[in-house]
This record gives sequence, structure tokens and C-alpha cells, in this order.
Amino acid sequence: MFANIYKGKKVLVTGHTGFKGSWLTSWLLKLGAQVCGVSKDIPTQPSMFEELGLADKIDHNFIDIRSLDELRSKILDFQPDFLFHMAAQPIVSTSYEEPIDTITSNVLGTANVLESIRSISKKCAVIIITSDKCYENVEWVWGYKETDAVGGKDIYSASKGAAEVIFHSYSESFFKNHRFISIASARAGNVIGGGDWAKDRIVVDCFKNWNLDSTVQIRSPNATRPWQHVLEPLSGYLHLGQHLYQTSSLPNGESFNFGPRSEQNRKVTELIEDLSKHWNFNEDILPFEVTDNIPFHEAGLLKLNCDKALFHLKWEPNLYYKECVDFVGSWYADFYSNKENASILTDAQIERYEQLATERNLIWTR
Repeated sequence: MFANIYKGKKVLVTGHTGFKGSWLTSWLLKLGAQVCGVSKDIPTQPSMFEELGLADKIDHNFIDIRSLDELRSKILDFQPDFLFHMAAQPIVSTSYEEPIDTITSNVLGTANVLESIRSISKKCAVIIITSDKCYENVEWVWGYKETDAVGGKDIYSASKGAAEVIFHSYSESFFKNHRFISIASARAGNVIGGGDWAKDRIVVDCFKNWNLDSTVQIRSPNATRPWQHVLEPLSGYLHLGQHLYQTSSLPNGESFNFGPRSEQNRKVTELIEDLSKHWNFNEDILPFEVTDNIPFHEAGLLKLNCDKALFHLKWEPNLYYKECVDFVGSWYADFYSNKENASILTDAQIERYEQLATERNLIWTR
């Protein structure tokens, strides 16, 4: 996988205690990497990071990326071959409650990562991970391209747009012809998968409520999202890292979208109905009900154009919609109902994901 590029390499992941960070860390360990993680805390309870026992498997550090001196010291001490920056305040609703914390985490934190890597004096591939919500969303029906305007109507989206602006300015100012650093940004969104317990996320709300024999309330039943399993963008990030490390043909400072197949654009209600098929309900429990309580702005339509990743990286998504739903639904059902070990479930799904990708001859499996 990934031409064995990560085997024996030192990989630093910021935000490693989060949902995506835990999946990425698990996959990197499977690929034979030596992982160093930097996060300010354990963001949820339950926690995917804790359920997987990752603290005992990696160089685990509690560092707030807003602390430049601590962050730079750790990066220079570890001397990574790869750095994946994922640490952020990731919740839209929280950005309304804590706007300054969101801005400092997502904008200043990203600037601190970029400032820290300026001091690296060895070959290092750096991937700055933001979000599809970095785009100025005008609710059009076609996918956003990497050249479209960034911005946002809410604090979270604006912070991600600002992070991309900071990334671009650092790339132009300091990394355009850097001797050691190869750098790019990656954008993805609507990521779902087992082990996510963050608040105000529809899949999380579903399984938390269903486990308590409760009906989940949904705010935007007709909102359409390009749902993708967490391993989809992670395969893109890892392939992008491989590309940056192995070749100089890609200019520094490029940005790439990583999204699912177009057939995975589905309404919220369709996703919930399909996930509910993995759960045994009591007769008096409905899977969901619609509420008029919409406490904050949410985009009705947002999807990405991933042609650039296909053209330059030959990257393609792996899973079809049904496979994505089966991965998610079976993970939570086995965890809650069958009391399966989270580490066993996660490793098995990574293995299955790799197997499907190999059968489909995706480029990163070679």
C-alpha cells in the first residue's frame, strides 16, 4: 500500500485524538509508521482514541497547537518525514458558542504549524487538512473546484477559509522553493464512520439515541450531502503524502479536494433510513422525527469537484454508497449491540477497505 512509503517513517499527526485522527493513526500503524501525535485533549467521551488504546502505541503528546514554542519544540525534536495537520475545532455548532476559540484553533493553530515546519532541515512532506466548508458556499448544484473562492457565512466555515488563506500565503512566502519541505492542503467533508462521538453530527446522534431506545431528531431532512466513509479522504491524504515525498513534479502550495462518488449525494433522511437497517428497534421506537428547531445556519447543498486529484494524483474514491453505509452501520451495531472490541472492528474495516481497493486496482494499492 502507498508503495510502502510509510514503513519505518516518522509521521507526526496533529489532532490524533480526534475521530479522523484516530483512524489515520491506526492506518499509519498498520502501514508500519512510527507515529507521534499532538493534540490538546481527548475531545469526546466515549473516545475513539481511548477505545483503540492508541496512547500506548505511539508517541502521544498533549500540546495545544496555539502554543508555538511547545509545538515547534516537539516537531523539531521528532524530526518527522511526514506531517498531517488535522488539529482543529471541528464542530459548526460549537463555533457559534465559542467563536474566538474556533478562530484561534483553526487559524492561529494552522499558522503555528506552518511557522514550526520552517525550521525543519530534512526532507518532509506536509499535508494541511481543512474542510469542504472552506469554500464560499452559494448553494450551486455543481462541485466546488480548488480555484473557487474561500470564505463562509458562519464562524467555522470562515475559520477554514482563513486557514486556507494562511496556507497559501505561507506557501508563497516561504515554501515555494524550499529545500526540504513539500507541502499541499487537502479538503474533504461529510465524513462518517465508526467511532465518531462528536456532538451535533447526524450519524453520531442516530446511534447514541438508538442505543438508548430513543428517536433521533433531525433538523434538515432534505439537506443533501456527499456522504463518504472516513477512510476515503484518508486514502487521499496518504496518497498525496506519498506523491509529495516521492516526486518533485507537483509544485508546492497546491490544494486538493477529496470526495466520494457522485452517486453518494443523498438526503439526510435516506442516510438515516439506510443506517437504521443495521439496528434492531423496539416496536414503539421510530428511527427519527423532524424538528423545527434549527439553532444555527446549515448549508443545504455542498459538494466537491475532485477532478484535480484524479488528473494529477490518479486518486479515485473506493466505496459505493451502500458499502459506505454498511461500514458505518455495522461498526456501531457491533460495538453497541455485540460489544465487539473497537480495535478489532477498526482493523478489520481498514483491511476490508484495502482489499476492495486492491480488487479495483486503485493507484495507491500498488
